[in-house]
Amino acid sequence: MKPRGNGLVLLAVLGGMFLAMLDQTIVGTALPRITAELGGTTLYTWVVTAYLLTSTVTVPLYGRLSDQHGRKPLLLIGMIVFVGGSALCGVAQDMVQLIAFRAIQGLGAGALLPLSIALVMEMFPPGSNGARVQGALGGVMGLTYLAGPFLGGLFTDHASWRWAFYVNVPLGLALIAIVVLRLPNRPGVGGGGRPDYAGIAVFTVAISALLLGLTEKGLDGHTWTDVTVAGPIALAAALLVVFVLVERRAASPIMPMHLFGNRTYTLVSLTSFSTAFCMYAGVVFLPRYFQEALGVSATESGLRIYPMTLAMVAGSVLMGALMSRTKLYKPWLVVAPFLLAAGALLCANLTLGTSGVVLAGWMLLLGLGMGPMLSGLTVAAQQSVEPQYIGTASANLTFFRQIGGSVALAIGGTLYTSTVTAEAPVHGLAAAHASAAAAVIPALGVVGALIALVALVAMPGRRLEVPATPQSKVEAGFAS
Repeated sequence: MKPRGNGLVLLAVLGGMFLAMLDQTIVGTALPRITAELGGTTLYTWVVTAYLLTSTVTVPLYGRLSDQHGRKPLLLIGMIVFVGGSALCGVAQDMVQLIAFRAIQGLGAGALLPLSIALVMEMFPPGSNGARVQGALGGVMGLTYLAGPFLGGLFTDHASWRWAFYVNVPLGLALIAIVVLRLPNRPGVGGGGRPDYAGIAVFTVAISALLLGLTEKGLDGHTWTDVTVAGPIALAAALLVVFVLVERRAASPIMPMHLFGNRTYTLVSLTSFSTAFCMYAGVVFLPRYFQEALGVSATESGLRIYPMTLAMVAGSVLMGALMSRTKLYKPWLVVAPFLLAAGALLCANLTLGTSGVVLAGWMLLLGLGMGPMLSGLTVAAQQSVEPQYIGTASANLTFFRQIGGSVALAIGGTLYTSTVTAEAPVHGLAAAHASAAAAVIPALGVVGALIALVALVAMPGRRLEVPATPQSKVEAGFAS
């Protein structure tokens, strides 16, 4: 039986997740106007990178801490920091300020996605009709890729780019009020103990260095051997080894290493990492094709990928319905990489003259393949761990997806630039951009899909189960 009052809390939880993911995409279409007003063109990419860096680093921290100390206080901290950072972004007077405030915004956003997923799992266990809700949750993720570029362009063209940030403030305050008044404050089930300060410090520096190196690689003119690229990545690799050693000795590790001894958990994490290649191939390089090859505006390019983003929503919702009906997730997940690979391979035929209707069909395949990954992998990860690690599992799934996306952008950006450089003198700049898209999208999409397929086939199959006692207590809390 559905607990009373869950609907309003669910709205607040999903609303917070939507705002956090929206701010990954809404800024893209506003950036040209931002740099025109604030200057600092050389700092262009850091408006995006600052948010990505802090939100990625903090995701596993929030997830684990919420397991130990309860979801509500960590969610509220994240929401308050996010709303405060959004307000500061709106009043920024130069690019340095905006980048610093985006980093603050990301510090809050790191809580919203993993804790929202964990709370939805607890409110609507997948062994019941909650699998449909998990599908809807994945659909919300897909909607952000649809709404972000459009809203960014809408605010920029008809109000001010500052409203891309201000919009979070009233909405965020309303969501905070709902969480304060309606979300039960239950203690954590993962055990307390002394915080893993050493693990947090090493992890933060390692992931920051990795993302900095990958960001530098994504910039034009940088090679993998450049000191600004190779140096941070080498440092990250060394520190990640240290991090594993620290976590194996920690009494309350921020990322429990024993979870990776579970084959399902490890393979789901690998799948999340690899399918980010497919997602970013579509949501980043298709708009680039529309803008650079076909010459449309940034806002229109966001509209033109609607077939893919709508299919992502539909695929996620369909996955939820199938899981709810059959109590299985593996068979439906295994189908998804075939759709991803087919859509990506067809994009190898991209030219300046590719029909919009034909391309929409290719994008539909990509979206239908990506949608199940947004909801199905979440359920698979949460079902593979004990109840006291649900927040950790949800957070790490998001973490690996974001790291996979950063790697995909670095590799894809290199291939894209080299293709344009080679093709432009022969066929012209527009045709060169079309050729670059036709090279990058299949390369990223097929590799990501193949890795995902191997991982999913190797993953043990199991039926959905209603979580154990700690989650049942949550339902009782919501009912009271």
